[in-house]
Amino acid sequence: MPLADVKAEAMRLLQASSEDEIVLRLIGGVAIAIRCPSATRDGLRREYADLDFVGHERQSRAIKEFFAKAGYEPRARFNALMGAKRLIFNDLENERRADVFLDVFEMSHKFDFAARLGLEPQTLPLADLLATKLQIVEINAKDLGDVTAIFLDHDVGPSDGEMVNGPYIAKLCARDWGIYKTLTTNLAKLEASLGSYGLGPSESDAVRSKARRLGDLIEKEPKSIAWKLRARVGERVRWYEVPEPDPAS
Repeated sequence: MPLADVKAEAMRLLQASSEDEIVLRLIGGVAIAIRCPSATRDGLRREYADLDFVGHERQSRAIKEFFAKAGYEPRARFNALMGAKRLIFNDLENERRADVFLDVFEMSHKFDFAARLGLEPQTLPLADLLATKLQIVEINAKDLGDVTAIFLDHDVGPSDGEMVNGPYIAKLCARDWGIYKTLTTNLAKLEASLGSYGLGPSESDAVRSKARRLGDLIEKEPKSIAWKLRARVGERVRWYEVPEPDPAS
């Protein structure tokens, strides 16, 4: 049955899904807590309500069977309507849920993670964890705290692994002006928020330096024709999607 401790439950599901040859990779706050020790420190530590994963659409039937076996109840109506893109399962005992995006993560912006699922054994790569936080148009202090934890514990570099893959994020932004607009706006918000998390001066400087290094990579990356055409329109047309309210049951 599901475990009360949310991080322990995440690890249980990841281990069990791997044994069943089902590809699930953790995203969201719990993924950042697993990858970033700083997420547990005063000022950044927070409660995690739910679990978020990305899996493959081709394994959707196996994913449904897996969560049933793991002690979860499916949100039957939602899964019937949205099951090609997203599945939700309820942990009734602990009053939380597991949310599974299938290949494509779509909230304020859309990201196709199908080719990224095999790069790490437990979570999506750090660059993707960062992108899924920075893509939130109405980003809040909790999400900016998660971003801060990533930058505290990991450098911006040229590849995945234990660094944030800056060129990868720069290329995402260079193809889509909307993603560029939201991510760069939120990097600026991050800098303005650094006094809120109990960081020392050197820690704030380190986070600020990494955020600016990523911003420089984004600005210098050659932009696509589609990006340039959309940039001419700018903010006169909404550049993001408004996520639908979470289903209640």
